[in-house]
Amino acid sequence: MKIYTKSGDKGTTSLFSGKRVKKYNLSIQAYGTIDELNSWIGLLKDELNEGRNIDFKEIQETLFTIGSHLAADGDEKMTDKLPVISSTPTSNLEKSIDLMDVELPEMRNFILPGGHKHSSYCHIARCVCRRAERLVIESIEQNNMSSEIVVFLNRLSDFLFVLARKVLKDHGLDETPWNPKKN
Repeated sequence: MKIYTKSGDKGTTSLFSGKRVKKYNLSIQAYGTIDELNSWIGLLKDELNEGRNIDFKEIQETLFTIGSHLAADGDEKMTDKLPVISSTPTSNLEKSIDLMDVELPEMRNFILPGGHKHSSYCHIARCVCRRAERLVIESIEQNNMSSEIVVFLNRLSDFLFVLARKVLKDHGLDETPWNPKKN
């Protein structure tokens, strides 16, 4: 498979169906953001996986599956050939959140991102996940796709937030609460 095809040199690309669309097409933006998120998850896997019982590979594989469904753009002939989007990865994220959350102090304020680079990576990934979620919701409204995609992305952003907090705790660092200034 050749890496460069030159077929996108004029600002278009192909969906799985072969349909040519502009590179700013909603489906392209959505799965491009999923791809960006997957790269951040890869960084988190490389930086944080040691000593943690987190299945980053399952998260990445689920994101690839989501990207493939977005690239199918609601074409039923194509989606029938794709991996199924199940609720299992979402349930696994919930279990991970619950395990981490038990060890964390109760939140009394909003928390400012930062405190350690690994925690910051989690927050950046969370923000990319939220952007992907917004784009995917719009794409799902226009095409016939599983609503489980949105549930997974919503839970993934929750997971990334809790992971950011857990990273700080594991490093013995305090969270920085947001205390709004009153005039």
